[in-house]
Amino acid sequence: MKLNDIRDNEGSSKERMRVGRGIGSGKGKQSGRGGKGQTARSGVRIKGFEGGQMPLHRRLPKRGFNAPFSTDYNEVNLGRLQQAVDAGKLDAGKPVTLEALIAAGVCAKARDGVKILGNGELKAKLTLEVDAASKAAIAAIEKVGGSVKLLAEAPAESA
Repeated sequence: MKLNDIRDNEGSSKERMRVGRGIGSGKGKQSGRGGKGQTARSGVRIKGFEGGQMPLHRRLPKRGFNAPFSTDYNEVNLGRLQQAVDAGKLDAGKPVTLEALIAAGVCAKARDGVKILGNGELKAKLTLEVDAASKAAIAAIEKVGGSVKLLAEAPAESA
């Protein structure tokens, strides 16, 4: 193989369309841009323009709110924890932390911590050290004989 033998694969690129080269080419006269007016000119954007009528995206009301300091937890159900224990990926004797869950493949990345949810059945006696847990999850864990230590401070309820 020589440098002067290197070529693109057949059909990997196509030649650009040469417009405005006579009506016989099929792309002459208006060059595929239709008639006259705003759309025939360059540098014009009319997305959402409705001929002067108030556009739909401006007629509809604004909704919602994005909290600037929201927390994005890894949500783990009790059933998923039991699966990991059954598969031998989580050691029931050691405390279950975020690092242990990532090592076991239950969570993909750290995010803002872990929240345990009560879906599924837990049979193993686990000691959990997590950022948050639902009341149902805490009740189910303590029923089996395990314990939950919450790392994040619970927000104070205002009366």
